[in-house]
Amino acid sequence: MLQRLIDDVKESTGSALRLTSLAAAAAVALFITLAFLCAAAFISVLQHYGPVEACLSGAAVFLVVTLFAVGVYTARKREMRRRAEKAAKAAAANVFTDPVVVATGLQIVRAIGVKRLIPILAVGGLALGLMASRGAASSAEAEEEK
Repeated sequence: MLQRLIDDVKESTGSALRLTSLAAAAAVALFITLAFLCAAAFISVLQHYGPVEACLSGAAVFLVVTLFAVGVYTARKREMRRRAEKAAKAAAANVFTDPVVVATGLQIVRAIGVKRLIPILAVGGLALGLMASRGAASSAEAEEEK
């Protein structure tokens, strides 16, 4: 189980590092391209309309590019959050199918005894139910805020 957790951390870290390096390379290339395109557009607008109009048109272009980048960033962040939630739910479901967990549970039942274990399980079930209802309420509130 610990190895699975370590593998998940390694995978997410590697994925984040690859995405970051790819984004940095794309940003440098985009910056150089935009610099030349902006210089050409600025000179063209400056010759036809004047300096004020040239500066305003350059600002408008950069505003559009910034809004596009913010939209892509927000969509990517939302997608990563959904994937993380799905992975967490899948990991929680897979805990009880692990043979080590089942064997440990059987050993606990043998050591404590069934008669003593029933009240413990009842209290544990109640606590689990309360935690699940709080988790569902907080996720519903988070969805309402969006």
